[in-house]
Amino acid sequence: MNKMSMSTEFLVTDRAWVAASPGLDCAAETVVCIPSFRRPQHLRLTLESVCAQRTVRRFAVVVVENDAANCESAPVAAEFLASGKLNGLCLVEPRQGNCHAINAAFETALATFPQAVNFLMIDDDEIASPDWLERMVEAAETTGADVIGGPVWPNFDDDRKRGLKRHPAFAPAYHSSGPVPVIYGCGNCLIRRRVFARLGSPAFDLRFNFLGGGDHDFFARSRRAGFRFYWATDAAIMETVPRSRTNLGWIVRRGLRIGAINYHIERKAAQSVWSRAAVMAKMFGLVPFSLFRAARIVLKEHQAIIAMHPMMVAVGSALAVLGIEPQPYAASKIVS
Repeated sequence: MNKMSMSTEFLVTDRAWVAASPGLDCAAETVVCIPSFRRPQHLRLTLESVCAQRTVRRFAVVVVENDAANCESAPVAAEFLASGKLNGLCLVEPRQGNCHAINAAFETALATFPQAVNFLMIDDDEIASPDWLERMVEAAETTGADVIGGPVWPNFDDDRKRGLKRHPAFAPAYHSSGPVPVIYGCGNCLIRRRVFARLGSPAFDLRFNFLGGGDHDFFARSRRAGFRFYWATDAAIMETVPRSRTNLGWIVRRGLRIGAINYHIERKAAQSVWSRAAVMAKMFGLVPFSLFRAARIVLKEHQAIIAMHPMMVAVGSALAVLGIEPQPYAASKIVS
């Protein structure tokens, strides 16, 4: 079957399953969720890494195709499911956007696998280490934590950009295993069922759909709800970083986006007119302070591109107060 006929076969107009493994085992206790958008080649590598997990645990996968018009990822997922390499299903979420895709994955996983207590997520441009799933679930079981995070290490297409591995856009949030205050991204995470039950649906706030940061907001709400976080350094994932994401323009936009996300999360938590005004004032106040932080980073890292990050974050927060912010997950702007 050629690519065009497969795309036509999987074209849908409403959220629906388009593929499932033969004899789908709904008794799995762990589910790996994989949202996908226009990266079928990368998705294949992701699924191969999930197939190669060294574990005896019964687990399933839920793959979400978020490009209903072309459906390039769904046939790749269907191939793995039909062959029996993986237990699980693939569905199409026709509503465009990062949060729509992730919500579809988690909601489907929660409903389809009622005995599952562990819900992991990996992005479609990431490759899991062979013991990733086992280490994540083991950390949840032994620590009792509600949310587990792990490192996502960059694999740069351009070897000349390896110095960027220390840049905050690419470096893991923590470097040793143990309890942590919060995690910030869902590209390598495990969330227990009880967290979803407490926070309600939709898990990821749709206001972050095209900006990004729905995961940061979700984990911030989880922290306020009293859930505990743990970092598992040995549960590693490798992320493919294309050349398009190592140029100066992309790195600047990434800093501006993080700043906008920070503003929206703090403003959302503010409960009164005065507290919201304080948040706005804080965002503008961060701009001059960021110059001091940048100077300190230059002395430590000797790389201007790393030092400029806090400045871009601060500027992004201030611009967001004025209603100016990037929309990287809008379909027309996404770069695979």
